[in-house]
Amino acid sequence: MAAKSHIEWTEATWNPVTGCTKVSAGCKNCYAERLALRLQAMGNPRYRNGFMVTLHEDLIELPKRWREPRLIFVNSMSDLFHEQVPLEFIQRVFATMRACSQHTFQILTKRSGRLTSLAQKIDWPANVWMGVSVEDSRVLSRVDDLRRVPAAIRFLSCEPLIGSLAGIDLTDIHWVIVGGESGWGARPVKIEWIREIFKACRKQNVPFFFKQWGGVRKDLTGRLLRGRTYDEMPVRVAA
Repeated sequence: MAAKSHIEWTEATWNPVTGCTKVSAGCKNCYAERLALRLQAMGNPRYRNGFMVTLHEDLIELPKRWREPRLIFVNSMSDLFHEQVPLEFIQRVFATMRACSQHTFQILTKRSGRLTSLAQKIDWPANVWMGVSVEDSRVLSRVDDLRRVPAAIRFLSCEPLIGSLAGIDLTDIHWVIVGGESGWGARPVKIEWIREIFKACRKQNVPFFFKQWGGVRKDLTGRLLRGRTYDEMPVRVAA
């Protein structure tokens, strides 16, 4: 899998699971689904099942081969807390992360309900950052769920931002990523929505990372906000 990543807020990706199913409006134009189907058409054996949930047993210990410290996004092509991923498999992924104290791991889920139901059955090492995707006010409950998880760093990915999150409470949240949707069919992001989140981050002293404006050609719209880039990150915690 990818030793390097083009995602602005990470350095590498690790996909012991691929494939997913849609759960909310943020999933409508899923980039991972488009990429998985493209890789399937190209004959990539990892995507022989297309975007169906697939467990890759042989990749569970992959990060142990990477000696240089890396910031690693776990399951960029899936959701580790998908209902079709057994608890035992999740626990094995966490065991690898605990064993790789040189790395920092970032996990994102839209399934915050399952995350909280399993959280007490997982051994949470300090080098794991846990996040939830929050695309609009309809899924703000995910933030409340995340607060109940004993991760050293809890973060939000407000991407694709498709609605206002006015009044969002960032208590016990350590990092916020914001980005507009990109690619074919991208829904527009309003600067007012971004400003609301930015102000909440400043008010509650939470690092703010602006990933992109998005659009069909995100390379043309860029990453500048208020004339500068915002690449703020939480402090990495030693495992």
